[in-house]
Amino acid sequence: MSLKKTVVYFLTGIFAVALFACSGPQVTRVDSNEEIDLSGDWNDTDSKQVAQEMINDSFASKWVESYKMANGRKPRVIVGSVLNKTEEHISAETFVKDLERSFINSGKVTFVASKSQRNEVREERDDQSLNSKNAKKKGNEIAADFMLKGQINSIFDANKKAQLKYYQVELELIDMETNETVWIGQKKIKKVVAKRKYKA
Repeated sequence: MSLKKTVVYFLTGIFAVALFACSGPQVTRVDSNEEIDLSGDWNDTDSKQVAQEMINDSFASKWVESYKMANGRKPRVIVGSVLNKTEEHISAETFVKDLERSFINSGKVTFVASKSQRNEVREERDDQSLNSKNAKKKGNEIAADFMLKGQINSIFDANKKAQLKYYQVELELIDMETNETVWIGQKKIKKVVAKRKYKA
């Protein structure tokens, strides 16, 4: 191979590597609390805001104070299922965790672990009872007084210029003993996503 061809191949290789490097994704780190909405789909900002606002709304009703007056203690709450009835891939588990965090941070209720969490703790407690002298005793678990459950619905509409995305989150708090619904909350989110105009 001639020197000229070697140089040409070398320069072509460098150009290809440089082109590949420039075409890679550009990543910018941002504050996790910064509100960013790229597509208009349900996102982390929606999840956090809806969870906090709905828990605040539930505490604005009388069920907490009524229970404390009747029983002399804070109510015990567990979060049940939150169903995603939209066509989007929404992480209902993330939303449930946002609800749990809002409940716990309020300090107004005692929070009970979920079914899967309780089962994991029970397995660990059983294992410790065989191998540890100071293992925790069985039968001391506390039961929930209320269960929070709900669903996320959506309606989409669009034309050539924009798309409307409407979300409706509904939650209800149910008395575990009587099946009485003591609170119903509803939060609506409406977004208009304008389509970009591309010049020819």
